[in-house]
Amino acid sequence: MDRVSEGTRMKMTGSIRNLFSGAIMATTFAGGAGAQQPTAHHWAIVLHGGAGIIERASMNPATEAAYRASLAEATQAGAQVLDRGGTSLDAVEAAIRILEDDPLFNAGRGADFAADGRNELDAAIMDGSNMKAGAVGDVTRSRHPISLARAVMEKSPHVFLVGQGADEFSVYAGLEQVDPSYFFTERRWQSLVKQLKKEGLPIPPRPAGAPPPPAEPVTEIEPPDAHKYGTVGVVALDRAGNLAAGTSTGGTQAKRWGRVGDSPIIGAGTYASNQSCAVSATGTGEYFIRLTVARTVCALVQYKGMKLQAAADEVVHQELTGLDGDGGVIAIAPDGEMVWSFNTPGMYRARLAEGGKLEVGIYNDEP
Repeated sequence: MDRVSEGTRMKMTGSIRNLFSGAIMATTFAGGAGAQQPTAHHWAIVLHGGAGIIERASMNPATEAAYRASLAEATQAGAQVLDRGGTSLDAVEAAIRILEDDPLFNAGRGADFAADGRNELDAAIMDGSNMKAGAVGDVTRSRHPISLARAVMEKSPHVFLVGQGADEFSVYAGLEQVDPSYFFTERRWQSLVKQLKKEGLPIPPRPAGAPPPPAEPVTEIEPPDAHKYGTVGVVALDRAGNLAAGTSTGGTQAKRWGRVGDSPIIGAGTYASNQSCAVSATGTGEYFIRLTVARTVCALVQYKGMKLQAAADEVVHQELTGLDGDGGVIAIAPDGEMVWSFNTPGMYRARLAEGGKLEVGIYNDEP
């Protein structure tokens, strides 16, 4: 077991111990979709940690427990903000920051590597109360890209900044800066090397500042394609009735030519409006962009009067699947309906409503 999974397991016990009184882990849907209706006007939060080829037979118990604990911890962080009367926007940012610091997930520290050996990070956030949004692409030095996306929304006249300019704005906005080596994890690096060898592409030098190569081979802790569509995202409803959505990702492994996926694109991977719903997506970004998945789910709710679960299933299991696209969404409605829908073997996910029970799921066959 490499040090990533060991570190996450160390925090697992404390994470579970701190769960809300009476909250338990459970799942309610088999087949990639599920809905829950909490009491009206109460806060609620839904979270995902990416979708992919995530199957029970290929996941060892320690790794599964570590993922469940991390999902619970991030959900709890956002729920605590909401329970104190905080805004949905604050809750989304707080939960995603936890996931960005967790090497298990393809976002922030633990992000996939591009073919040139760099970690290039994307994020977006949107406030459903006023339709304001901020997004960043290919950033390399902000410890928390989701906070940078929020700074773009609140401290600039723009919506989307990319590359060097986004990194420069991060300094201007006073956000925490880290050396690019901070995002390095050995197992992601070894996965990149394997992928580049498979594709017959040159292997870049080991990143400056990265630790020396381990003496022993890195142990695989999950299936190779578990994070094929890796992203993290959160949607939330606060007691004031306002929605928010946020998404953060390290992109796809061995990506080239400055590729940017759907995660930071408003309407594709991230969208929120009090008039309809809030959505965060994870999947094959090119399809989510073409279908404007996040906005389409909300449009079905707003203009066709569909229930949120039906709208999410329509887009994921009909339109997305019809184009041979893979992935899923989490979503929340102004009345507190919390849903997820996905067409992959698994999606890391969790949700909690005020006064309700914490639900954590991974596989699409969970009862």
